[in-house]
Amino acid sequence: MKKSLLDYTLKIKLPLILFVAAVSFIFTFYVSRAERDGVGYQPEQPINYSHKLHAGDMGIDCQYCHTGVSKGRHALVPSLNICMNCHTVSRKNQPEIVKLTKYYEEGKMLPWKRVHKVPDYAYFNHSVHVNKGIDCESCHGNVRQMDVISQVKPFTMTACLDCHRNPQDQLWYLNDVKRGPENCAACHR
Repeated sequence: MKKSLLDYTLKIKLPLILFVAAVSFIFTFYVSRAERDGVGYQPEQPINYSHKLHAGDMGIDCQYCHTGVSKGRHALVPSLNICMNCHTVSRKNQPEIVKLTKYYEEGKMLPWKRVHKVPDYAYFNHSVHVNKGIDCESCHGNVRQMDVISQVKPFTMTACLDCHRNPQDQLWYLNDVKRGPENCAACHR
């Protein structure tokens, strides 16, 4: 009796358990991918803001609003006074601009929800990349065509290393593109 129970366990139960575990792992891995790498993340923002209108149709440079991008590590979310440079005059009766103006007049920060985020354990400096001529859309996608911002490329170690190792594949528009650092300390400080 014991031998047949052992045979049943080894021939039927164990392979079935291993199969269910493998399928569960694979299913979970693919279903949770967007959450792990951020691709597709598109939070609802407190104000409807169209990058397509501002950066695309109107041709406003990214650095006009994201002022810190060429000077420091962070791109910085624009402060309301940058928005109000235009919107004290332009389209000030539109519902979204009325909301914006209310935040501005009350001295409150607009609670934007961050879309693109490098993990806390990784160091990334925007200015190093921007000052080497790397376009924002190389990492952020074609923002000029997005009414609503979403993350279209993964911000993973693999994605960064792919670009650092083969920059000509991603940065084809640069004439003299050099490989980025691949040593651990460049990003993990």
